[in-house]
Amino acid sequence: MERANQTSESLILGIFLALAGGFMDAYSYVCRGGVFANAQTGNILLFGVFLSEGNVQRAMRYLCPILAFAAGIVLADVIRHHLKEQSLPHWRQISVLLEALVLFGVGMIPQEWNLLANSLTSLACGIQVESFRKIRGNGIATTMCIGNLRTATEAMYSYIHTRKKKKLEKSLFFYGIICCFVIGAIWGNQCIRVMEEMAIGVCAGILGIVFLLMFIDRESK
Repeated sequence: MERANQTSESLILGIFLALAGGFMDAYSYVCRGGVFANAQTGNILLFGVFLSEGNVQRAMRYLCPILAFAAGIVLADVIRHHLKEQSLPHWRQISVLLEALVLFGVGMIPQEWNLLANSLTSLACGIQVESFRKIRGNGIATTMCIGNLRTATEAMYSYIHTRKKKKLEKSLFFYGIICCFVIGAIWGNQCIRVMEEMAIGVCAGILGIVFLLMFIDRESK
């Protein structure tokens, strides 16, 4: 596996981001009415199902997070466009700080406004998925698992046939990120039982750690 020259592509950040990704999805689904923060495929599917039944009001519960996720991607690109040449803070730091602040605000939103809460959580997810695309030189997602599962399984199959150590390392790396996502979901569910809506503040704290870790300049080292 390649080593990360940039802190934003380091393994430790990948672990924290995957924890946050699982946490956000568990939070929106368990605490905010069965809507996915990250898994927009599921939201698109449910939007279509309820729209086909003529239940427009319920369909909107899934359409708004989809649009917010897309808006998060655009927002991350806007930040990158305007701050790309700025070395400190890095544009990804601004993105993750904004994501943390948005999630902290979500914790203040009551259950009656779940549509807004889920939309803002999906906005944060869109920022993350667009801002952090690589870990140790590998294209990876920290807010969803389907692509990671495909890559991990493909690499494991290749290792079985070729016995190349790099293929095994790659497979275990991607499976490890998936495990971190699952741990984040477990952690999120446990926090919800104790803190309810405010549980997402823990996720904001995880992203705050990511923000601080990014002050480490790996390239100069």
